[in-house]
Amino acid sequence: MMDRLDGPDRPGMLVLFDIDGTLLLSGGAGKRALNETFEELFGVAGAFDGIPVAGRTDPLLLHDALAQTGLTAAADLRARFHDLYCERLAVTIHDPLPRKGLMPGVRRLLARLEGRPDLTSALLTGNFARAARIKLEYFGLWRHFACGAYGDDAASRDELVPVAIARARRQGIAIESSAQVVVVGDTPLDIRCARAAGAWAVAVATGPYSEAELTEHGADRVLPDLADTGACMELFETMGTAACGRS
Repeated sequence: MMDRLDGPDRPGMLVLFDIDGTLLLSGGAGKRALNETFEELFGVAGAFDGIPVAGRTDPLLLHDALAQTGLTAAADLRARFHDLYCERLAVTIHDPLPRKGLMPGVRRLLARLEGRPDLTSALLTGNFARAARIKLEYFGLWRHFACGAYGDDAASRDELVPVAIARARRQGIAIESSAQVVVVGDTPLDIRCARAAGAWAVAVATGPYSEAELTEHGADRVLPDLADTGACMELFETMGTAACGRS
């Protein structure tokens, strides 16, 4: 993760990116690792099959898998699940899986943002922090992000924007309010978490939801993908200019 300490109280916008379906597709490496881990610890195969994944946090997925199989797990076993899952993900992410790769324009957009001291790239994801790093390092993206908020921080995605803001402030980024925050994601849950915090919501139709569906859920702007770097940068700049009026 990059060092973004360009100076104390550096003003700007915080651009929070979701990972799966927004930046990349892991080809199902995460779900494979989840199922393998659950089977090893609990003896049940396919525990995560049929459980909605898009936009949800890893702790909630584990909760649903336990409920679906009629099992319970104390904190120490959940911690063991976390560690073993991340170990397995570090292996399965290298498997030659279908539908695996970066979304259009992602690498170019992140490189452009890196050159802008007024726009800081960070993460807001339901992935465990260690899992997020495994996925992003595999694709060579981890270094682009100043900080993040993860599934480890809260089971509810709606609680993650304040976590990301607090971490950004500790990096010396002067975020005075959530009006200086943009959440970029591919599901209605990404939009909802932005709305819950008073942040901007930019939705991309690169996941399971169409542009029309994302518009209906109240995104400030819906894009087909992140391929048009210039348009994305202009959008973030426009939201930054308007932030003072929303604060």
